[in-house]
Amino acid sequence: MTEQQVLAPPGIFKAYDIRGIYGTEMDETTALAVGRAFARVLGRMREKPPAELRVGLGRDMRPSAPSMAQELRDGLIFEGVTVVDAGMIATEMLYELVGSHELDGGAMVTPSHNPKGYTGIKLVREGALALSGDAGIGDVRREIEAGLGPAPGGGSFEEVDIWDQYRQRALSFIDPEKVKPMQVVVDGSNGMAGPMVGPILEHLGLDVVPLFFVPDGDFPGHGPNPLLEENQRLIVERVRSEGADLGIAWDGDADRCFFIDEQGSFCDGDFVCALLARAALAKEPGAMILYDPRSSRAVPDTIAAAGGRSGLSRVGHAFFKARMREEHAFFGGEVSGHYYFREFWCADSGTIPALLMLELISVEGRGLAEMMSEFRSHYFISGEINSEVDDQQAKMEEIAERYSDGEITHLDGVSVDYPDWHFNVRPSNTEPLLRLNLESLISREDMEQKRDEVLGLIRS
Repeated sequence: MTEQQVLAPPGIFKAYDIRGIYGTEMDETTALAVGRAFARVLGRMREKPPAELRVGLGRDMRPSAPSMAQELRDGLIFEGVTVVDAGMIATEMLYELVGSHELDGGAMVTPSHNPKGYTGIKLVREGALALSGDAGIGDVRREIEAGLGPAPGGGSFEEVDIWDQYRQRALSFIDPEKVKPMQVVVDGSNGMAGPMVGPILEHLGLDVVPLFFVPDGDFPGHGPNPLLEENQRLIVERVRSEGADLGIAWDGDADRCFFIDEQGSFCDGDFVCALLARAALAKEPGAMILYDPRSSRAVPDTIAAAGGRSGLSRVGHAFFKARMREEHAFFGGEVSGHYYFREFWCADSGTIPALLMLELISVEGRGLAEMMSEFRSHYFISGEINSEVDDQQAKMEEIAERYSDGEITHLDGVSVDYPDWHFNVRPSNTEPLLRLNLESLISREDMEQKRDEVLGLIRS
């Protein structure tokens, strides 16, 4: 392992978690320090001494995860915390652990969908509410940078098995009797989806065709981010060659899921959100549904047509979970494949949307491609396009000035709305990039023309 130069370099503290390359940016010494600092920060949040805290702990399947989790646990124990250790689990299972056991907080050792070689830690407080750069993660960083000093000790740990309880929780979101027999190709990306979701699908009596369903942090199949086209190819090919009814893929820590329709086409996250929102409103009429500023107008249009109320949230799971609570929203979805549920601690899940989609296809008696065509034929979206920009803020101000005849909002980056097209440009939290999402309600050709026009301005 390459020797780290700094205990906890500032660059690892992100907007939603702590994440970096294992051995050069983060290692076990970082994990120990984060554990100690998190205990102190959480204690202040909960207004109790660390010795009275109970904190959940989980880890994913990365090769570095066991030793990282061990040191994180020791850091918490050194500050007097009682650690409830669930071992190797998916991220959403930590949320279930923290929420259902009424713990003070939790820590999950995972870099989510990042490539092999990364490690990371997601932190939550009571009720599985995520810490963010603005609310907690910055405090953890400052605590470490100030010097942690001697540790009081006195903590302890207990081990817990959350698997069966979690699966029962996930199944409670559907009526299993309504799910009809169908063939489903499932791609676990060698992450945590296989052991988490596999037994549930077997319980439903589905004909499951598994791809990379065995957890393996070396990712022998493909990378753990299904949003990348190269990681979609195998599941798309298998759905077509098998003549399957549906394909479902999960990212590395399995808190996001993605759908391939029966024709082998990838389903955009905002269109999936619109479908799930309509199904949610059938169960909870008039409910509040949240979406993000990058989304297709298919989402608010579908919510309004189904008699629901819609609201916007900043991009990112920490912001979305807080907004879900503020609005008492029943359901929420992001373009990136994160779907949030009020009855699941307002947290995101990769299992629950998969089950809801299986139920929806069964109840509707239509394939996903047919349901998607309703949106694909009326809403023409660009997908997210990244551009390297030196001065992100100056460029966004230039965009707002150029399109000042539109309706300008600044919830997350800059959003510009016209009656028949709109776009959002937002900065990356970690790289010198601007991300463009654009939509036309006229035609694909109009979308491409507008897309190229805005990209020309961004890249000029």
